[in-house]
Amino acid sequence: MKKINSKTLYFAFKMSLPVLFGYLFLGSAFGIMLYEAGYNFVWAIIISLFVYAGSGQFLLVSMLTSHAALSDIAIMTFFVNSRHIFYGISFIEKFRSYSWRYPYLIFSLTDETYGVNSSFSDVPKGVNEGDARFLIGLFDHIYWIIGSVIGSLAGQLIKIDFTGIDFSMTALFTVIFIDQMRASKSKLPGIIGIFCAIICLLIFGADKFLLPSLIVTVAILLLGKSRMGYIGKEKIK
Repeated sequence: MKKINSKTLYFAFKMSLPVLFGYLFLGSAFGIMLYEAGYNFVWAIIISLFVYAGSGQFLLVSMLTSHAALSDIAIMTFFVNSRHIFYGISFIEKFRSYSWRYPYLIFSLTDETYGVNSSFSDVPKGVNEGDARFLIGLFDHIYWIIGSVIGSLAGQLIKIDFTGIDFSMTALFTVIFIDQMRASKSKLPGIIGIFCAIICLLIFGADKFLLPSLIVTVAILLLGKSRMGYIGKEKIK
């Protein structure tokens, strides 16, 4: 394993900064909820380290407090985070080429990390792309763990009504999406995604539209890849 150079380290950190502020805040919200459910900061570290599922972790807290069966928790977490399967489609070949980084790149591909990875296709001179993408995932993971620990510890000292705090995750992803659209040469994949989401929202409702809209969007992009030259934000080579 070769040493990661300073240019790559700086580039990855700079690219991960939008996620830093969002994850410290959102991770803190998770830590506070977990503490209020009766689990201390040690559990916050363990869950954030090995589960690392964002909205799935918020769901996990609710299911733990309701004493749900382990099988029910596993099934619900799968459905809530099944969208990550579609994120991985556009990066699977690229990630495979990164050797030992491949397993962790898959594991760390959250909504926001996917957004950051999709926002660039070329890297500055002297930056190793594989190392940069690996570090972005690692940095984002660390931010989430730190945030969850801060929240868990703060929950013992600060008593504030945090209702609605989880909406920050939606706001963060919206900002990253807008940044992607501005930086991308092709706006078509984003437009297709928005259109499919609106149609599926009208058909299936707010609680069930996400998975169908992702399926339809990916299907359209795959069918039209020869003409558009893109799947999501990645050029097909």
